[in-house]
Amino acid sequence: MAMINYSTILFPLLAAIMIYSVSANFHQDVEITWGDGRGQITNNGDLLTLSLDKSSGSGFQSKNEYLFGKIDMQIKLVAGNSAGTVTAYYLKSPGSTWDEIDFEFLGNLSGDPYTLHTNVFTQGKGDREQQFKLWFDPTIDFHTYSILWNPQRIIFSVDGTPIREFKNMESQGTLFPKNQPMRMYSSLWNAEDWATRGGLVKTDWSKAPFTASYRGFSEEACVVSNGKSSCSNGSGQGSGSGSWLSQELDSTGQERMRWVQSNYMIYNYCTDAERFPQGLPRECLSA
Repeated sequence: MAMINYSTILFPLLAAIMIYSVSANFHQDVEITWGDGRGQITNNGDLLTLSLDKSSGSGFQSKNEYLFGKIDMQIKLVAGNSAGTVTAYYLKSPGSTWDEIDFEFLGNLSGDPYTLHTNVFTQGKGDREQQFKLWFDPTIDFHTYSILWNPQRIIFSVDGTPIREFKNMESQGTLFPKNQPMRMYSSLWNAEDWATRGGLVKTDWSKAPFTASYRGFSEEACVVSNGKSSCSNGSGQGSGSGSWLSQELDSTGQERMRWVQSNYMIYNYCTDAERFPQGLPRECLSA
């Protein structure tokens, strides 16, 4: 497997340096922050739904704030004609020079696949988009979307298959998010002005309300509280060989990521020379 779950074998080693949490109750772990009742937690905290109608969407955020972590969420996306809707799932810090790690799911007409949009922002600078078509229908059942963020790299995964890796290349002048704590956020909102074919396909509001469903949220993370990290030295550099704090893709993981990118990637900023007439970003040249 590309992404090995070390939690069961490494927890004794890591318990002393960080908070480890596998969450099964949304009441305890998140708060619905907007939507005027369009976000709901049900099934004794096991299920969360967000809905969107013509008046408003909805969203929630984690109660914890993280400086490095492995965050998993199972999501079932809006079914049917979802054109114009965006389901966002991401990590983000506050402020005007924020850090952010994005999954965004751009809805489409019935029968057309979703577009999975990924991006990384550091100190308010983004422009690092990669986009994919998924190899399954993400509206029929729940699938697991994971962000692994450690001091060396960020790995985006779908059902345990890595689709993107963003490495820390600060030594070569590339910004990397490593100093600002981030919360997990998710939202369902209307983006018909740009999301579907550049805004050419509009939302069919007769299909509203649109609903996305969530379960299985888990966090293995350095949790920041009152300015202090649960990781022992505050930097997120923990002991425990093979943990998510130092995890990298092995040869199988690299092969699986290449397979996804060869077959399902539809946009890569690192190959868009027209967008960067002054030259591709440094991380693209070093990859």
